[in-house]
Amino acid sequence: MIRSWTNVVAYLIANSSDRRFSLRLAVRAFIGMLLFVPMIATPSETRLNLTQGVTEISGKVYDLHMLIFYICCAIGVVVFGVMFYSIIRHRKSRGVKAAHFHESTKVEILWTIIPIIILVLMAIPATKTLIAMEDTSQDDLTITVTGSQWKWHYRYFNHDVAFYSFLTTSQKQIEGSEQKGEHYLLEVDNPLVVPVNRKIRFLMTSDDVIHSWWVPDFAVKKDAVPGFINEAWTKIDKPGIYRGQCAELCGRNHGFMPIVVQALPEDEFDTWLAKQEQMAAAKKAEQEKALGKTLSMDELMALGEKVYNDRCAVCHQVNGEGMANVFPAMKGSPIATGDLLQHIDIVINGKTGTAMQAFANQLNEEELAAVVTYERNAWGNDTGDAVQASDIKQVLTNGTLPDENNAQANTQSSSSSETNATPDTSVTSNSKATPETMDSQPEAQ
Repeated sequence: MIRSWTNVVAYLIANSSDRRFSLRLAVRAFIGMLLFVPMIATPSETRLNLTQGVTEISGKVYDLHMLIFYICCAIGVVVFGVMFYSIIRHRKSRGVKAAHFHESTKVEILWTIIPIIILVLMAIPATKTLIAMEDTSQDDLTITVTGSQWKWHYRYFNHDVAFYSFLTTSQKQIEGSEQKGEHYLLEVDNPLVVPVNRKIRFLMTSDDVIHSWWVPDFAVKKDAVPGFINEAWTKIDKPGIYRGQCAELCGRNHGFMPIVVQALPEDEFDTWLAKQEQMAAAKKAEQEKALGKTLSMDELMALGEKVYNDRCAVCHQVNGEGMANVFPAMKGSPIATGDLLQHIDIVINGKTGTAMQAFANQLNEEELAAVVTYERNAWGNDTGDAVQASDIKQVLTNGTLPDENNAQANTQSSSSSETNATPDTSVTSNSKATPETMDSQPEAQ
């Protein structure tokens, strides 16, 4: 935009016979360019510039950005100043004739050395900032960040605390039938909670495709790559809620993968963390207790529908019809209406080479049982199968359903009985041994 504007100005000056008009136009153009610079360079109040953030590193990144920006502005002022001076001083209307020359060793040396010096001066602070950004040593807290389509999973090292973070913006807002909220597409059910004034190390990876964990206020943007672990860190200066997004195109719902971080004072964070550990222990005990419960079909269907709409409908759709050539339909699916064990297995372990994720670590046994039951009985599938949490536990432990275990046990028992019965009839015999019977024994054996 600036380049095309200056080209127009240069053309008008060069072809103008009025010296005063040329001077006025040049001065106004120059002043306009100078006024445009502070508008961009204004701190974080404007959306045209970087945020100064709330960490030491984000401040360094901002300062580095502004330093480079001002250097570029200075270069622009010098270059455009010389250009406008030359255009006005040597314009055609004055009868000036262009000189003819082809090379100048001195000029070539100058325009090589000067840029090198500028680049070196820019590289020194840039290198210091980059080294500081990559120094994850001496951390106070380590958090694993795992991306998957389309959610984040957080796990606190040395603490029994882990959870998923999902978008909570309603479907009606996304479809436009409801007014968009203040934090449209930037709100989640479970924000990442961290302390201020402590160095936090992030270990980032992915379960499926490449994601990128980006929070501008921390100056942290790091790719989460399947099979690799990348590191980043932050140390937040003041409490607050900070928002970000996945910054790597990761599939159909890439735009629905927000990040929300809540920074608490240190004592409040310690209290929160202790409470989360207690809740995790209570939840685990509750899940163990649920293994002995038998839910009715109505209870399974109600819970299954909720789980399906939260976790599965984004791909397979609420109506179970999927998306042609992208996500298979569950309505009338050979998986949902076929072998029960195969259906459970694919929900638990996922399917390699497809977008189907493994839900064994995302849902508890009761939720897994309910969603399988729902898929097998919704949309007219009507298999009549009711899966319980104990069935899922059995599959997770032994890879088989309880009925199959009983069938296998009965088969093994029958086979064992037949095997044991055969030697008894041949060995225990009341008849006397004769040459004929002795000759026939090897054949029987």
